[in-house]
Amino acid sequence: MEKYCNMLKKSFLVSVIVFFALAAKASMIFIPMDYDGQKNHLKAYGVTYWVLNQGVEAYWLLNYKGGSFAFPYSKYFEDECKVRGISYKVIPDGEFARIREEIANPEANMETIKLEKAPKIAVYTPDVDTKGERIQPWDDAVTMVLTYAEIPYETVYDREVLENKLAEYDWLHLHHEDFTGQYGKFYASQGGTPWYKINQKKSEDLANSLGFDKVSELKLAVARRIREFVEGGGFMFAMCSATDTYDIALAAQGLDICDKVYDGDGFDHQAQSKLDYSQTFAFRDFDLILNPMQYEHSSIDNKDRTVEPESDYFNLFDFSAKWDPIPSMLCQNHTKIVKGFMGQTTAFVRSTIKPEVLILGENKAEGETRYLHGTYGYGTWTFFGGHDPEDYRHYVGDPETDLSLHPTSPGYRLILNNILFPAAEKKKRKT
Repeated sequence: MEKYCNMLKKSFLVSVIVFFALAAKASMIFIPMDYDGQKNHLKAYGVTYWVLNQGVEAYWLLNYKGGSFAFPYSKYFEDECKVRGISYKVIPDGEFARIREEIANPEANMETIKLEKAPKIAVYTPDVDTKGERIQPWDDAVTMVLTYAEIPYETVYDREVLENKLAEYDWLHLHHEDFTGQYGKFYASQGGTPWYKINQKKSEDLANSLGFDKVSELKLAVARRIREFVEGGGFMFAMCSATDTYDIALAAQGLDICDKVYDGDGFDHQAQSKLDYSQTFAFRDFDLILNPMQYEHSSIDNKDRTVEPESDYFNLFDFSAKWDPIPSMLCQNHTKIVKGFMGQTTAFVRSTIKPEVLILGENKAEGETRYLHGTYGYGTWTFFGGHDPEDYRHYVGDPETDLSLHPTSPGYRLILNNILFPAAEKKKRKT
């Protein structure tokens, strides 16, 4: 009997050891996103998106080590992290539970966000020419970082938007675009160049083929469809001139604000007094710049900047991760101070921003904001000033940025925050 009891004790002990061994084996892949812990922040977003695309849920640990990620362990996932050159750790479930307990502390400004489904991404961008090259000779930060992070996307343009193709997507980026129909107001400096003439001809032909007499009328119709996309629950992100010109087009609908060099006839000299700011997402009380030779659209962009390049920075706001998860997601970074960068639209004058708009990043000394967010209907929009976070002053025709030289870019992280934000579980996205 004693021998039998000893055997039972040993058997129980072995079972306990096996149980804890198996429990220890259940594990997570943890991807730190702090300054010292991650060697390729941009690709870390890409692998997290890739995991979601495999039908596996992931976690975004807001304000924990720079906004870290975690997902269930598999050798398949671990190998992908290695191939992409991402810093990661394999941790047991017990360790992950401890991290979540630390995050759940009411006194800690942290939160665990479950990421459920990879959003389907569209980029609104012009078609390529017959040689496979873009007609407009500039590069787009979003498409560059999507490519570098290995996040798949599809392209749409005016025809697809008007054919209601946006319903097939969750997230839309507006490529460097002029929704007022003034071709970026490049006429004074670029009007005689081949690329400008070709771009104008293609734009006019497209407008006519879609039943519009002017490019400005086509762009307004597109802007309205995009607004419907947001209203119905879509996520829209825009940078550079696609921010202010989008709102200008909506405010000026039904008015002619284009001079004859753009559309063949003069503009309405009373247009300023007829603007309807209730139609816009972000801006109000701005003044139009109707001079076709002046490289500015309105008073939204801070054209009188005095900051020097070496001291051009903006600060990200702190939000409560538990109570304000949306702005917290959009501001996740390994630094709260981000290097500024120029663009056709660089920064937004504070006085032109509607009071209900959420300001995410600003240069307070300059009285300008760089990063805005808001809701419209069931969806959201985000405006980010500037052209390329790692090219301070990107000129027409300059080569595109090599992101392998900037794998930890804070500015590009802000773009990728917007791409993962729609993957968050719906109850965490409610404002």
